[in-house]
Amino acid sequence: MADEPTGPEEPLEEPAASEEQPAGEPSVAEPVAEEVAQQAAAEESPAVEEPAAEPVADEEAVEELVAEELAVEEAVIEELVEELVVEEAVEELVAEELAVDEAIVEELVEELVVEEVVAELVAEAAAAESPSEQQPSGEPAAQEPAAEVDAEEEDFEEEEEPAPRVKPAVPGAHLEVDIVPEGVDPLAREAPSDPYAIEEYAEDVAEAVEEVAEEPLPQPISTAAIDLAAGARYCATGKRKTAIARVILRPGSGVYLVNGRTLEEHFPRATLQRNIRQPLETVGYEERMDVVARLHGGGISAQAGALRHGVSRALLEADPNLRGELKRRGFLTRDSRAKERKKAGLKKARKRPQFSKR
Repeated sequence: MADEPTGPEEPLEEPAASEEQPAGEPSVAEPVAEEVAQQAAAEESPAVEEPAAEPVADEEAVEELVAEELAVEEAVIEELVEELVVEEAVEELVAEELAVDEAIVEELVEELVVEEVVAELVAEAAAAESPSEQQPSGEPAAQEPAAEVDAEEEDFEEEEEPAPRVKPAVPGAHLEVDIVPEGVDPLAREAPSDPYAIEEYAEDVAEAVEEVAEEPLPQPISTAAIDLAAGARYCATGKRKTAIARVILRPGSGVYLVNGRTLEEHFPRATLQRNIRQPLETVGYEERMDVVARLHGGGISAQAGALRHGVSRALLEADPNLRGELKRRGFLTRDSRAKERKKAGLKKARKRPQFSKR
């Protein structure tokens, strides 16, 4: 027991005889030498296997070039097809034009045939009318009638002139032009429709004045008795609508002074002038009394009515016995018609806004 080793077992040394191998068995160094030789050969020729990838890249490039050439050829083929389509369309148009030209040529040929037939008929009629005595009895007339027919055909062709081209009629040319000048009311009764027809308008106004003058005047009141003393003054107020007239009657020669102007200046209408003069003409003092009036409010027609009402009331101040006659003729009636006031919620006095359901 004491002979057993206590520490780890140490490897036993190989016997020297192991190094020596028998002659028949191969040695270990030979495979190693072969491997080293193979590695050296691989290092000497490293690029032997690499060229195998190059043919693949060349094949892809060739395929791309072939594809590009095919695409170019397809584009060229498409262009050729389009050109062929255009050429076919052009040929169709040319064929249509040729057909139209042929139709025109046929029409011209027909016209020429008709003209030739007409010329033959004319020649026959001329030959029938020409007397046969002009020709000698022994010789047949062969060339002279043909010459005459040719001359007649030429004359007939010269006489046929083309018909003159008639200009087409303009639609609405027979209608009268209805133009309204600027600033002229075509529906106005007093103003003329034509602003340049001043003479005709003046004649119409003169005729209207003459008609008013020809109307029978009312018979004057013979019982009027008005004091025409030098200092006599008769004042009154007349009204119509919104116009007010303060009137003064005094002895005079029949002059009217309205707001410092004459009656013709303030009231240019002959009708209004006649209405204002009616009260004094009815009484018979139209040339024996003057009228001085002050007017304001209303329009020109309302002021004329207010002035007549004021003159009538002033005559009552001068002679109360004239009331019955003046009232019977309507001179004392006050025309109170005026524009009605606007109401709240309405557009005017009675005009309502348009109804909207929604």
